[in-house]
Amino acid sequence: MDVSQRPEMAMTETELRRRWREGRPSHGVWSLLPGVVTAEVLARTGADHVVVDLQHGAATEADLPGVAAVVRAAGAVPLVRSRSSSFADVGRPLDLGACGVIVPNVRDADHAREVVSACRYAPAGGRSIGRLTGGADQPLVIPMVETASALDDLDALLAVPGVDGIYVGPGDLSLSLGLDGEDRRDDLRAVLSSIIARAVAAGVPVGVHAYDGAAAAAYAAEGATIVTVAVDTVSLGDVMARHLESARGGRAT
Repeated sequence: MDVSQRPEMAMTETELRRRWREGRPSHGVWSLLPGVVTAEVLARTGADHVVVDLQHGAATEADLPGVAAVVRAAGAVPLVRSRSSSFADVGRPLDLGACGVIVPNVRDADHAREVVSACRYAPAGGRSIGRLTGGADQPLVIPMVETASALDDLDALLAVPGVDGIYVGPGDLSLSLGLDGEDRRDDLRAVLSSIIARAVAAGVPVGVHAYDGAAAAAYAAEGATIVTVAVDTVSLGDVMARHLESARGGRAT
């Protein structure tokens, strides 16, 4: 796809929600790099959604209005991983243009209910009126499963009204479960597969964080529909390293 061309059909948060509920995947990219230009380049790749990472990325809340606007203009849906799961940090991106939030460190079903409330105006929730630009009337709400406590309460969490899907963070989950060693890779993979299966059985969309298309495809083959195909920093480093190797005649540095 020519990244200078706008897609003919724009994706919306309503269409994402419908796709996931029908068991059809969306394919998105994850952004740790700041800036409107970065966001536009990522969105014009043909991605269905772009996730701006405020928790671990270099972007800030001040970047969000411009970033969200160019992502939408390019035909993708701007989502944000919030800085934390606190009430203010969940709601703030929604006031600044995000059409949904992926919320880290959700402890259990009760905590997920608090997250949903932070995304909904009264009487459905406790979100304060103050949206400045863009955004959505019914933003997507996606708690992360990345702690042992969330896994222990997974069935109840999957049943929380207003949760549009769950997103699994393998790195933090492996630490929480004591499965972070290389020798525990297969054990962790079995846990991830189990989470996908349980979410699919409950009719709840699920995604697992991935850094490349091969890993993303493997999760999708098991039923994941919130598909992250690449992370900008990882892909940029990989591509530049390959170009350097090619220019040096295949010589390793």
